[in-house]
Amino acid sequence: MATLRDIKRRIKSVESTQKITKAMKLVAAAKLRRAQERIIGARPYAQKMVELLGSLVGLAGDDGHPLLARRTGGRKRLVVITADKGLCGAFNSNVLRASLAFIRETGNVDVTLVVVGRKARDFYRRREWAIKAEMQGFFDRLAYSHAQEIAAPLMESYLAGETDEVHLIYNEFRSVAVQRVTRQQLLPIQADAAAGEGAGAAAGGGDYIYEPSPEAILGALLPRHVTTQVYRALMESVAGEYGARMTAMESASKNAKEMIGVLTIQYNKARQERITKELLDIVGGAEALRQMTEA
Repeated sequence: MATLRDIKRRIKSVESTQKITKAMKLVAAAKLRRAQERIIGARPYAQKMVELLGSLVGLAGDDGHPLLARRTGGRKRLVVITADKGLCGAFNSNVLRASLAFIRETGNVDVTLVVVGRKARDFYRRREWAIKAEMQGFFDRLAYSHAQEIAAPLMESYLAGETDEVHLIYNEFRSVAVQRVTRQQLLPIQADAAAGEGAGAAAGGGDYIYEPSPEAILGALLPRHVTTQVYRALMESVAGEYGARMTAMESASKNAKEMIGVLTIQYNKARQERITKELLDIVGGAEALRQMTEA
């Protein structure tokens, strides 16, 4: 049975842990507010770009740009976006599990990886799939240039014929408590889907006159579209990470409070038992002394 000193030491340890989890929750909440504002502001821009692509692709066709060309090969490149740190619940494990499921579903060993975040890097370093590139340590200072560093090599490898498809897997921020694992095909750009979303806008606004030409505009717009989608995925992941960490630390603080309550009850019971035992010893000794005196 644990002694009073052991129980008291454990209570202090849990209280120290609770202070840390509360501080981490406050830090995550402050960072989440800024990250949430950024992603809410970026979503309309990314969606509007998809609409513009819809009307352009409808005029230029699938052969209007090499990034629209579809290939029948099985070479895939998967961009896995996780966090650099843990202590955020199932945020990282959900993405890693989804990436493994995608790789196994393809049934093709010719899959190369671009891992973003230390958790993804550490996870896939111990596995058979080749890591083509890795990035980490920039989420606290995320900028558009980081998305360019990721997107540029992806487009270069696709245009060079090294890969036939490029996919993104990341956590999409839905709310503080909800992050949804999302898989998005980045290349080739889904011309049919873009045309479907942009058809309504094109029909509502009538015909457009493009200068110099739809093909020239696609040449400038499609690379920016790919970079924007990568940037949006990074911002979604950052906001989701802070939300998941905030929720996890709140749950940890609550569990610590409950554990302190249980340990306090155990401490009081053990203390009461010790006092009772000492009283019994005193009463027993006094009775023995009385009997010896009478004898």
